[in-house]
Amino acid sequence: MRLLVLDQFSDPGGAQQCLLEFLPAVKERGWSALVGLPGEGEMFERVRQAGFETARIRCGPYHSGRKSWGDAARFAGGTPLLARQIRRLAEKVGAELVYVVGPRLLPAVALAGLRLPVLFHSQSYLFPGAVRRMAGMALRKCRAQVVGACRFVAEPWKAFVPPGGVDVIYNGVAGPRNNSLTRDKLKHVATMGCIGRIAPEKGQREFVEAAAIIRRALPECRFVIYGAALFSDRSARRYEQEVQAAGAKAGVEFGGWVTDVYSALDAIDLLLVPSAGHEATTRVILEAYAAGVPVIAFRSGGIPEVVDDGRDGWLAGSAEEMARLAIELLRGDPEKLAAAALAAGGSWRQRFTIARYHEQLFAAMERAVRQSWIAERGS
Repeated sequence: MRLLVLDQFSDPGGAQQCLLEFLPAVKERGWSALVGLPGEGEMFERVRQAGFETARIRCGPYHSGRKSWGDAARFAGGTPLLARQIRRLAEKVGAELVYVVGPRLLPAVALAGLRLPVLFHSQSYLFPGAVRRMAGMALRKCRAQVVGACRFVAEPWKAFVPPGGVDVIYNGVAGPRNNSLTRDKLKHVATMGCIGRIAPEKGQREFVEAAAIIRRALPECRFVIYGAALFSDRSARRYEQEVQAAGAKAGVEFGGWVTDVYSALDAIDLLLVPSAGHEATTRVILEAYAAGVPVIAFRSGGIPEVVDDGRDGWLAGSAEEMARLAIELLRGDPEKLAAAALAAGGSWRQRFTIARYHEQLFAAMERAVRQSWIAERGS
């Protein structure tokens, strides 16, 4: 199958990492793809290294979060230009399916007037309002199929597609090459970490708050934040500076951005995930499962869909509750943490392997093509 892949970001994030890991499977299956990306991010080079052609598409730049009037003007003026570009790219590769990662691309895909099946992969939650309605109307016009990374992000799109047009496919991760976790390591829990892009929705400020509480009860513990803000996002850079200032007072260390997440996970004994309420399932939880690292996460967004509270991890409603759980676990029977680590590894093998993820995504793509063919024959 020939794919036209469109991503609204070229800086690496969780969704982009999923795409980079999916492309080699596309090649192994004998399919081909042209990947359209905006901006100047490192995704261009990484996609080319995977053996796929890239094209720079006209999308943005836009501010993250709440959009300005300038963003709205750029979107209105740029969408028709992007639609023509998408049409040319689809014709160039003889695309049989358009695979869209990012809702801001959907209006241009709809305006392009392609008589092709469209699969939209929703990796994050889109708040109610005009942007969601615009994306939803574009889905309806395209007769698109939708894949959601969890039920939380998938549910809103059901209003815009026919019954059965939305699937939930949880992301998968490859896991570490060597899992060095041992039961002995868990008997001396000392280091807690937070891993991810530094941004308010990832909750580093709440991590610092929890760390300060835990340190008062267990002063021997260490706390590390791994990650960095996207340099193109000024608000995230300001947030990073605030977190670093607060972290310095709480004795939190900063490990910077890590390209190998498993090297960071190997250095910590308990992962804290204080994500905001609109987060999806957050990939780092699945990576922690694969590495056998216990998790305490906020009970927010799609996280309860992947954390079985009290078995393979724990859920908290606030930084204070997260700290209380961590203190109880670290003061309690180490076998409880060891059992959670084993259960986490089992959850990864049963639900979140990369092979399972790829097969389900391929099946969704093939189903989108079949449904499009059936709809064309019936119209």
